[in-house]
Amino acid sequence: MPQPPKDNPARRNARVGPLILPARGREGDPPAWPLPGRASSDELAAWAQLWGTPQAVAWERLGWTRTVARYCRAMVRSELPDASAAIMGQVTALEDRLGLTPKAMRLLLWTVAADEVAERREQKQGASGARGRIKAVDAGSA
Repeated sequence: MPQPPKDNPARRNARVGPLILPARGREGDPPAWPLPGRASSDELAAWAQLWGTPQAVAWERLGWTRTVARYCRAMVRSELPDASAAIMGQVTALEDRLGLTPKAMRLLLWTVAADEVAERREQKQGASGARGRIKAVDAGSA
């Protein structure tokens, strides 16, 4: 009787459980371009930008570099004025698989950790900013 395949952590389903991604995104240089042939400058710019996102932390854990590269290549083509509906559909499907939309992140059980420092900074600025705009009004002049 055949044995079931051994569990390979690099191949595990991304939906194994909730995954909290850092709000600051993935740090460091992006991985080397994995696809054959040279990447265009637009593809490399998208590649660098994507590998700085919170989702990139999950992609790296899961070994999805080739999938992200295919997404970069398709995304750049989809942004051309004469892009076909087929390429647009491929880009949308890859966005969902890579967790690049809020709905896809919910389905993958991925959440971005709250950046508490930034939240406190915004709260502090919002409170002081509102007070600076409030002015006393004389009830008799109204």
